[in-house]
Amino acid sequence: MATDEYKLVPILREGIEVVRMAFFKKLQAHLFEKYPDKERQFINRLTGAVINNLFGTYNQEEPFLSFSRDNAALIGQEVEDIAVELEEMRIPLTDALRTQFLCDSLDGIDSSHVLSHARDIGVLIEERDVPMPDHFMNLVRRLGEASHIIRQVEIGSA
Repeated sequence: MATDEYKLVPILREGIEVVRMAFFKKLQAHLFEKYPDKERQFINRLTGAVINNLFGTYNQEEPFLSFSRDNAALIGQEVEDIAVELEEMRIPLTDALRTQFLCDSLDGIDSSHVLSHARDIGVLIEERDVPMPDHFMNLVRRLGEASHIIRQVEIGSA
């Protein structure tokens, strides 16, 4: 891996995490509305499990492992509903998933199954161009600011 790639991958992975956090906030609010009778802890775990499923990352620690196993059908249904119920997130999710695939590839990890899964459930926008790193980070910055995850830093204010 080239020196520039060593520097770029951690930055891109941070951008992916910003997209995940913004999606967490949006999905969590959506699930609170969808399941008003459920407790906060349940919604938080469901939100995390759906995001982990989409991004191909799974929490192997308790109580999250048991929650995912016990609620696999619900988690699967919520993952399949993303493309329709949270359609406005398809662009950032597409770009984050593709960027994750790129970073994984540079790290010697095959995460093509994650992209295939996203395509199969309608989240991945196949006709969308693969984002260049600067375009992805601009999207991340806008999304992070809009979601109040990151704030705009004014030059010279420090």
